[in-house]
Amino acid sequence: MSDAGLFDTQPAVLVLEDGTTFRGEAVCGGDATFGEVVFNTSLVGYQEVISDPSYAGQLVTMTYPHIGNYGANAHDDESRRPAAEGIVLRDLSAVTSNHRSEESFTTYLARNGLTCITGVDTRRLTRHIRSEGAMTGGIFSGVALDKSPAELTDAVRESPAMEGRDLASVVTAGAPYVSPERPAEARYRVALVDFGVKRTILRRLAAAGCDVTVFPAGTSADDLLAHGGDGVMLSNGPGDPAAVAGAPATLAALLGNVPVFGICLGHQILGLTLGARTFKLPFGHHGANHPVLDVETGRIEITSQNHGFSVALDDGAETPFGKVDLTHRNLNDDTLEGLACRDVAAFSVQYHPEAGPGPHDAAYLFERFTKLMDRGV
Repeated sequence: MSDAGLFDTQPAVLVLEDGTTFRGEAVCGGDATFGEVVFNTSLVGYQEVISDPSYAGQLVTMTYPHIGNYGANAHDDESRRPAAEGIVLRDLSAVTSNHRSEESFTTYLARNGLTCITGVDTRRLTRHIRSEGAMTGGIFSGVALDKSPAELTDAVRESPAMEGRDLASVVTAGAPYVSPERPAEARYRVALVDFGVKRTILRRLAAAGCDVTVFPAGTSADDLLAHGGDGVMLSNGPGDPAAVAGAPATLAALLGNVPVFGICLGHQILGLTLGARTFKLPFGHHGANHPVLDVETGRIEITSQNHGFSVALDDGAETPFGKVDLTHRNLNDDTLEGLACRDVAAFSVQYHPEAGPGPHDAAYLFERFTKLMDRGV
């Protein structure tokens, strides 16, 4: 059903760069909001999704039709404020019912100024993206609707595309800081390079006994090594990995000197450092139900994922840092989901083992990191 009459709305339209149009109603946000349109298949976790810094520069379509029914709360934020440019929904619930709820999702969206369009045929939109690929889009309302459809399409086409964008530099911390998530017993000291870190990652590290200092994405290898920690983590983050200036050179100076664990964008940065290439996926992996094969054990993990790029590398490939084993594969499209270096202490995964939101099948990877730090380089 339409959300009109449940809260204040105004006519709105989502326009894709190919001219395809989806009508709906704007709940909050500006007159014109642009971003890469992607879809997320998670049934729950909408607050964690839109506050994940990896969604910077994107308009997130939730495929589950009914969003907002359990409200929002401060604990579920993965960053200081929503990182997505906007959210596209079928139905936004006007009713909130959950013992953890502190405010309605509508209030949360309005308070953070996040653009939201509801009443959209998200099934049709998702099928279109799956068929034609992720593309830039714009959500228009208010005075923007005075323009013709051709003018709106032109505005979308003139907005920045995802390829070539270094968005990690936009979402990273402005200065180093000690993680507020403190371990009960600190057994390891970790330097985390913040390409767009999620709070749940910091919580998982703390639970594994790690005292974490977070460093901005552009921090030099010398400064990271001067931290004197037991290991370095490369966090998740948004944008095109090939556009993150200086990151592979920094990591190259770290490999062999300190154990390294990369997640998502961190995995892609490790791949680039090893001489691999990265490429844009047709419509990315966004959701909490992606099956991944652990090549060594044959175990299948159901994983949380959020990325639009992938790493291309051959199993056993010779790299400047020795041979590499490809440890995990995506069972939907056979793309690379994990790698481990044989000759230096470094490994990475493309998916999100912290599961914020999502299943906990991959939580063991944080223990793998601590064991790597136990062994050293």
